[in-house]
Amino acid sequence: MTDQSLSREKRPTAKKGFLFLIVLAVIAAVLAAFALSLRSEEGPKLPTTAPQPLAVSVAPAQLQPSFELRERFSGIASASRESDLGFIAGGRIDRFAADIGDRVKKGETLASLDTRSLRAQLRASEALVEEARASADIADATLRRQSTLLEQGHVSPQRVEEAMAQSQTAKARVQSAAAQADTLRVQIDLSTVTAPFDGVIVDRFADEGVIAGPSQPILRLVETGPMEARIGVPADVAERLEPGADYSLLVGDRSVPAQLRSETGVIDARSRTVTAVFEISAEAKVPSGSVVRLAVEETIDEDGVWVPVTALTEVSRGVWSVLVAEPEGDTSIARARPVTVIHTDGSRAFVRGVLDDRDLIILEGLQRLTPGQPVLPRNGAFAGRSTSAE
Repeated sequence: MTDQSLSREKRPTAKKGFLFLIVLAVIAAVLAAFALSLRSEEGPKLPTTAPQPLAVSVAPAQLQPSFELRERFSGIASASRESDLGFIAGGRIDRFAADIGDRVKKGETLASLDTRSLRAQLRASEALVEEARASADIADATLRRQSTLLEQGHVSPQRVEEAMAQSQTAKARVQSAAAQADTLRVQIDLSTVTAPFDGVIVDRFADEGVIAGPSQPILRLVETGPMEARIGVPADVAERLEPGADYSLLVGDRSVPAQLRSETGVIDARSRTVTAVFEISAEAKVPSGSVVRLAVEETIDEDGVWVPVTALTEVSRGVWSVLVAEPEGDTSIARARPVTVIHTDGSRAFVRGVLDDRDLIILEGLQRLTPGQPVLPRNGAFAGRSTSAE
């Protein structure tokens, strides 16, 4: 059998094609009948009852022509003076007269060096002073005798001049020896650290027997008495502060009285604030290093409504809205009202928009609601209705 004859036998015939079309038609008819059998004779089912209203917590809007803005600025309370004390000259520390926690008075001795070598040098220097004074006395006596002999004509004027020079040299030696002794006395005095002001010892950096270097700190003294607080405030706030006026500073949950001593009037390049210095009374007993806060109130002439932040929904970037329960027949419908946020303090916001005192603002649960949904208003508590923003 040739290849040509095999090719003819494998070609589909018209009869086979017709049978294939009949099979496809039967299958399509069966599928259509099955689809029709699934359809209900009554047509699609539609809801016949309205959805149940969702209970929501609401509070009436309270329009205000302005609000009190209270801003807080922080600073650190510190002593008016704080000094790291040490010896001007180095030496071995002999003793400490005060320790950490001791309260000391101005001029009180706090520590001292071993001065035995200096005192020995001082005694030698004082002996030299006495020797120089004795030589000066002899030179003065010689000058007087030579002057007498000159008047009698027994000596020449040159002898008198030589005696005068020896007397002046002897007096100069006395002054030099006395100056050396004074230097040693000063060194002995500087071998003692005294309190420059009334205060309390808060730290100690060395012990007895240690060789302290020049200007090496060995004690830290913090002044007792009124504390001061340095607080950075914006320039416009600094203009409203009055030096000498009394203010209240917050230390934790406690309010303490303070007086504004001064403000620099210069804007710090890093913080962009002006430093205000407050003096805190010692009776307030504010520990050094405490965080203090200054509260400054300002009236903002903007009309609006206080709402909790849970009542706000962001429609788009920078655009906000609140939902109100609007009466409609026997029920209420959630309606969206666009608002502009004027100020927020974290838990609540002062907003301005198409609101009036009759509106019932939905306070929370906005994720369960959509505009146009039936709601059942319930009286809710909004704790943030005061007119000051902290």
